[in-house]
Amino acid sequence: MRNQPKYNFFKNTTYALNGLKDLIQTETSFKIELILTVILLPVIIFIDTTLVYKALMFISLIGMLLAEATNSAIERVVDLVTLEHNHMAGRAKDVGSTIVFLSIFVFTVTWAIVLIDIL
Repeated sequence: MRNQPKYNFFKNTTYALNGLKDLIQTETSFKIELILTVILLPVIIFIDTTLVYKALMFISLIGMLLAEATNSAIERVVDLVTLEHNHMAGRAKDVGSTIVFLSIFVFTVTWAIVLIDIL
């Protein structure tokens, strides 16, 4: 049997908000990216461009937060399993970092293309 409670929308929302609260309290990188998101969301709203470009900008921006949350989850699970140096644990953490790196790359390229196109 799986260690998973019966589905309940409100409980699951509470779990998600608890996870978000924990990320904000403990993860500096997530906080920086969240602040960047809060600053750039109005840019997406008020920039004079197509809805498709706005959607791409939004997706690439939120993608960074998703990547950082995924990386944090990987790191926590690895640390739960072992705090000792382990080659495979290090590789797992490196992959998590790669996810973040690629999301930042996609964000940067997407925003650069859109901003260059509208200028």
